[in-house]
Amino acid sequence: MKKIFNTTGPCYPEKHYMLPAQERCQGLLNLIEQEQYFVIHAARQSGKTTLLLDLVQQLNHSGDYYAMYCSLESVQGILEAEKGIPAIVRELNAEIEFHPTLSGCDFMGKLDMADFNTILRVALSHLCKTLNKPLVVLFDEIDCLSNGTLISFLRQLRYGYINRSRVPFVHSIALVGMRNIRDYQARIRTDTLSGTSEETLGSASPFNIVSVALTLRNFTQAEIAQLYAQHTEQSGQFFPSDVIETVYHYTAGQPWLVNAIAKEISVTVTQTSEVFKTSEVFLTPPIISEQVDHAIQTIIWRRDTHIDSLVERLKEERVRKIVEPVILGQARMYDPLDNDYRYVLDLGLLHEVDNKLVPANPLYGEVIIRTLNSQSQQSLDDLAYPPLAPAYLVQGKLDLRQLLSDFQQFWRENSEIWIERYSYKEAAPHLILQAFLQRVINSGGRITREMATGTARLDLCIHYQAVHYPLELKLRYSQKTYQEGVKQLSSYMDKLGCSEGWIIVFDRRIKTTWHKKIFWQTRQEGNKTIYLVGC
Repeated sequence: MKKIFNTTGPCYPEKHYMLPAQERCQGLLNLIEQEQYFVIHAARQSGKTTLLLDLVQQLNHSGDYYAMYCSLESVQGILEAEKGIPAIVRELNAEIEFHPTLSGCDFMGKLDMADFNTILRVALSHLCKTLNKPLVVLFDEIDCLSNGTLISFLRQLRYGYINRSRVPFVHSIALVGMRNIRDYQARIRTDTLSGTSEETLGSASPFNIVSVALTLRNFTQAEIAQLYAQHTEQSGQFFPSDVIETVYHYTAGQPWLVNAIAKEISVTVTQTSEVFKTSEVFLTPPIISEQVDHAIQTIIWRRDTHIDSLVERLKEERVRKIVEPVILGQARMYDPLDNDYRYVLDLGLLHEVDNKLVPANPLYGEVIIRTLNSQSQQSLDDLAYPPLAPAYLVQGKLDLRQLLSDFQQFWRENSEIWIERYSYKEAAPHLILQAFLQRVINSGGRITREMATGTARLDLCIHYQAVHYPLELKLRYSQKTYQEGVKQLSSYMDKLGCSEGWIIVFDRRIKTTWHKKIFWQTRQEGNKTIYLVGC
């Protein structure tokens, strides 16, 4: 059977190019042997379900355990324990019915489904009592449980766990989802005449039965090469080392992105490239880095489900308050246990590098900006303004003086109205300028971006016809903003090997006149020419 790069659902070795998932989450068999209850958490579509299905098959094949996989996705949105817990019990029963060795076991028996605070542990205890080998249950999509259902579910697991010496219960349990369940702050809210009351898990939290929380790491660059080599062996499409490096740079090894890029390239090459036959092997020309760039743009614009789910998260207020400072380069201190902070990290949108928050990979950084300025981009396209890049070309180079002067005038006339369109109002100036620039260079160039908290800036680079144009975006806080900007941009220019650079500074002071805000200055920093552009 011809294999494919999989971007939907779990991977199966007979159908998909894949690598052993347990290599990216080691130590599971030891935890199970030690009768531990543990958490596996990782971002969406990173291979969690593939890992669990493989582990269940391995455990059952070993003959030492009865192992079950159970997804809790069907319980999503059921807040009340009296409905949610019976739903979980029925889900477990359905898995047992199709289990290769547990099928036929009387799991539900004469359970009183109305007794929702005990039926889960009673059913599991009854099942374990009838088995001649330890039971292992891997619960997937634990994030789908909330409020009363989550509280009752975990309390019943805790009761079974601490009483295992006298009452049969599950040997080992894994709780698997995007979030580390120990960080959850599940609550039931009840409106009262005096306001809102909350019931929390309190000191008896069943979270403390969890011995360890594991995560599923991304692919390494070497693992991407191994994965793509499987495709080369089957199809003849060769991914050179520089292409592998480019894919790793843009994705940081995020499994869905790695597969999606390769899938897009392989389909495009098959449809458009000449295929050569040598003996019985079909060969295509080696993949080049430009094809990776094209695949990434296609994935972003097409907004596949994976990308779309990230886009939807950006609308959440708890996500905005963490992401917006990253766009602005602002330093914000977060408690590592802050729920919103952990939530954004667990989503896989951002991660920490050297104590700084940055997009989890450059592709996600592009998605964040493109998503947030999409409305402005569409409005500019409808206005057919600004003109496309050819209108700004002078002797083969972009005339940034004219381009940014046009933006200054646009900003002066439209800033108040356009900023009101944004929920990310503090970052709106940065986003609107990027939409303006994106329209200009869409005719044949691209923009790369560097975001990191603590730098008080956003670095951009326009790439057009083999020429690089470094820009730095800042908000004015004081006169020092300009001095800091010159030093920061100079360093960025060294990195890019450029002799000209532009600093765009947005002055948001209400009482300052536009006459003072709008300016253009030229400064020399050694052998570099830096232009200060006031907005």
